[in-house]
Amino acid sequence: LEVIVGLFVILGVVTFAFLAVKLGGLGGVETGNYTLKARFQSSSGLKKGADIEMAGVIIGKVKAISFDPEDYEAVVDLSIPKDIKVQEDAIASVRSTGIIGGKFVKISPGGSDVILEPGETIVETESSVSLEELISKYIFESSGKD
Repeated sequence: LEVIVGLFVILGVVTFAFLAVKLGGLGGVETGNYTLKARFQSSSGLKKGADIEMAGVIIGKVKAISFDPEDYEAVVDLSIPKDIKVQEDAIASVRSTGIIGGKFVKISPGGSDVILEPGETIVETESSVSLEELISKYIFESSGKD
C-alpha cells in the first residue's frame, strides 16, 4: 500500500512540474513564434512580457527591449505566432490600457501585399504618450497666458 501511495505522489509531482513548465513558458525555445523588431523614439512604461494586440486581440508578447545608442531609439523585439502575417506598412504603437494601466504594443495592419520576414523591422511606429508630459505641458502653457 505504501509503495502505491508513493508512486502516486511521484506521478503527481512529475505531472505538476510538467504543467508548470508548459503553462509558465519555461520550456525554452518558442517553436510557434517568430520575432519582428520595432524602433520607437520612446517606449516609456513598456516592459518585457507586455502584450501585443492586433484588432483588439492579444497575439503575442514583447520579447525584449533594448536601447540603440547610435540612433537614440528603443528597439523592441516582438514575438508573434507564425500563422499571423504582418505587412511591411503595418503600424506599431505603444498604447496604454487605461489612465494608470500598463502599456502594450498595438499593431495596425497595413494594406501591402509584402509580408515582413522574421527578424525584419516594422518601420512605421508611434511612440508612447506620457501622461505626465501632457499634464506638465498643459499646466505650463496655461500659466503663461496671464
